[in-house]
Amino acid sequence: MGGISKTTLARVAYTQMSPHFEGTSFIDDIREVSNKCGLVFLQKQFLSQIFHDEFFNFFNVHEGNAIINHRLSHKKVLVVLDDVDNLQHLKCLVGRRDWFELGSRIIITTRDEHLLRCCQVDNVFMPTTLTIGYALQLFNLKAFHGDTAPEVDFIELSHHVVNYAGGLPLALEILGSFLCGRDATQWRSVIERLKRDSNKEIFDTLQISFDRLEEREKNIFLDVACFFNGEKKDFVMKVLDGCEFFPDIGIDVLIKKSLIKVDKHKKYLRMHNLLQEMGRKIVIEKCIDEPGKRCRLWEETDIHHILTKNTATEMIEGMLIDNKRLERMPFKIVAFKLPTRQPCCTSFTI
Repeated sequence: MGGISKTTLARVAYTQMSPHFEGTSFIDDIREVSNKCGLVFLQKQFLSQIFHDEFFNFFNVHEGNAIINHRLSHKKVLVVLDDVDNLQHLKCLVGRRDWFELGSRIIITTRDEHLLRCCQVDNVFMPTTLTIGYALQLFNLKAFHGDTAPEVDFIELSHHVVNYAGGLPLALEILGSFLCGRDATQWRSVIERLKRDSNKEIFDTLQISFDRLEEREKNIFLDVACFFNGEKKDFVMKVLDGCEFFPDIGIDVLIKKSLIKVDKHKKYLRMHNLLQEMGRKIVIEKCIDEPGKRCRLWEETDIHHILTKNTATEMIEGMLIDNKRLERMPFKIVAFKLPTRQPCCTSFTI
């Protein structure tokens, strides 16, 4: 999950541990740098950070691998690889353990736990969202510069913002910095706006993980966000299996990427409230003005609209319907053709 402070924690560890090593390297934003500049550029950056006064001139990954192995096999180094999302990143930079002197340490941050398991790393640390106390501390640090206690007018408002952030450090920092220096009236306006419009900077970071998913995993993510957050895992698996989404592997992929989680009793699926909001926003933005052209419907007003106005289209794949509430609504019975090109189209009743 993005915004959970993986890079911040790695930076702290790097700063504290660096004096104990002969060479150090911290490579930021590997995913983005690799996409823009390529793997050879990453290898040269890696070597240049350890051997400051040297220039490395090679033109392919295999040459780079040979140089890294030769130059570092007798040097105790500390290496941090930030935001790795591809096994090739690790193969080209830290290919095998015998490339490095005994006592070297390699720290990897990634949104994909499965990638770490493939590399047989020694230890995996999973950062979690902050508890309410620590979340308030971080938020106050950004909103009030940390050196002054919030005035009485802001205490309750601060709790509203912290509850919205759900303990996600990125959200706390962005919202705290944005609200810093603004008066209580402006705070209330921001809180009300967040109920309707999501913060773009927060959601852009969260959506990176969604954009990397395969199509079936994207569908599962959106179904959980729109219909199944907090539902029993067995029930969700049956529905998704009927849609031919292969949920046994798909759910596991989402868990490994920290996009959903299972409760400690392994019975219920949970999704962070900001991830759920992001997923629903993705669906809504496909067609803001006409609910009947969206793939999923969960809001009572939208469902009532398409049923009374007969505006349903083949785009609709699923609806969440509260039968008891709909029974009290005056609408005529309508029918619409289910799309044959979609794996399934279901109305989920509660």
